Amino acid sequence: MLTVDGLDAGYGDLQVLHDIDLEVDSDEYVAIVGPNGAGKSTVMKSVFGLTTYMGGSVEFQSREISGRRPEEIITHSIGYVPQNDNVFPSLSVRENLEMGAYILDEVPEDALEDVFDRFPILRERQDQTAGSMSGGQQQMVAMGRALMLEPDLLLLDEPSAGLAPDLVSDMFDRVDAINDDGTAVLIVEQNAKETLGRCDRGYVLVGGENRYEDDGDALLGDEQVRRDFLGG
Repeated sequence: MLTVDGLDAGYGDLQVLHDIDLEVDSDEYVAIVGPNGAGKSTVMKSVFGLTTYMGGSVEFQSREISGRRPEEIITHSIGYVPQNDNVFPSLSVRENLEMGAYILDEVPEDALEDVFDRFPILRERQDQTAGSMSGGQQQMVAMGRALMLEPDLLLLDEPSAGLAPDLVSDMFDRVDAINDDGTAVLIVEQNAKETLGRCDRGYVLVGGENRYEDDGDALLGDEQVRRDFLGG
């Protein structure tokens, strides 16, 4: 579904990614982990057209999307949930969700109902301003908004960041359910052990370059990976 081949990218004149290779198959759950500053979020942003493209290729469903802008990429059935500032705080929950379908002529009510079914608290609080909600609830709003176009691939950048410890497992359960329902997931996470324990495959990035690639369980069982990146 997604093929990243030899990608070079960064911000302005600063190159962050060097010859990155990555693949996501249909219905697959793929994780990107690694130390701070490894370029994990830059990979995600590059797929969605939010960085400076410097070389290589990004193909989605056999279409080249390298260097295209986000407003074009979103029409190709890719949803993106950024790590920070991922809700419109002054808008209501329902208005935030409706913004996820802004490229359509009208809000798809069936998609809205699917989001409410997936996140029941959002139905209960659909008239509440998103900025007044807890961090975990705001994350549900952001994920729900990205699902309004029923994407084939969902990009999640650090979805557990800032969540209370008791909410982290619930968030991962929700990501599992989204994937189980047929949406491919590419996730960037600092919580590497939890993520690798749930994903199909994982990539370990170091210094903007590919260092390891394997099944999630295999990476968890790799002594070198555990020692260098997972805390033993």
